[in-house]
Amino acid sequence: MNLRGNRGRDDPEINFIPLIDVLLVILIFLMVTTTYQRVAELQINLPEANADPAKDRPKEINVGIDAQGRYVVDKQVFVYTTVNAMADLLRRAAGDAREPVVIINADAQATHQSVVHVMEAARAAGLTHITFATQSAASK
Repeated sequence: MNLRGNRGRDDPEINFIPLIDVLLVILIFLMVTTTYQRVAELQINLPEANADPAKDRPKEINVGIDAQGRYVVDKQVFVYTTVNAMADLLRRAAGDAREPVVIINADAQATHQSVVHVMEAARAAGLTHITFATQSAASK
């Protein structure tokens, strides 16, 4: 039974000409709107300056506190008696340095009071810049 009649079968065809036209229009649009940097054309001579040298780092006074509460101030063992005695030691360690920094290296098991002693002595000595040394946790 032939329901189509005598019509032949049309093969489908793909027309590429409109596709090529669209691609060419996109290409022309991109070429027109693109900006190009021309770094090689600029020749810049930078000015020279004779500036002051960089500031020196402030003097560091390292205070170590171990778990038993023993103190070491700039590699000198110190037996704590009073805040004033420690303040005198900190003043001597600072010398004539301008605004020295007191770095407290306290053991993790050191008592809070031993750290407070150092902070109080630094205040009594007139040293206002205090910082704490830490280390990163070991990776497991």
